[in-house]
Amino acid sequence: QVQLQESGPGLVKPSQMLSVTCTVSGGSITTTYYAWSWIRQPPGKGLEWMGAIAFDGDTYYSPSLKSRTSISRDTSKNQFSLQLRSVTPEDTAVYYCARVRVYSGSNYEFDYWGQGTQVTVSS
Repeated sequence: QVQLQESGPGLVKPSQMLSVTCTVSGGSITTTYYAWSWIRQPPGKGLEWMGAIAFDGDTYYSPSLKSRTSISRDTSKNQFSLQLRSVTPEDTAVYYCARVRVYSGSNYEFDYWGQGTQVTVSS
C-alpha cells in the first residue's frame, strides 16, 4: 500500500518562499510509469494542479505557476518537494501530494493522495 505524507511550515510570510515535502512509503518514486504531483485547494475553491516530477526526474509545471514553482526530489529519502516563491495570501491553501499512474501521454490517473497540509500566507 502506497502512502504519501505531506509536511510543511504551516505559516509563511508574504514575499517569502513556501516549501512543502512529500514522503512516500510503500513504493519508490523512481518506479517507471509513475509521476508525483502537487495539487492545492484554496479555501472555498476547487483543486488546482501545480506540477509534477516523473520517475526519471523530468518536471512539469502549470503554466500559470511555472515562473514561481520548482519541484525537486531526494531519491535516497524517497521524497519530493515543492518550492513556491514570492507567495501572497492568495497562495493560502491545503497542499496535497499525489501519485500519478501514466498509461500514455494523455491517459493517466491520480491513484494515491496524501491527507494534505494547510499552508497559510500571512504577515
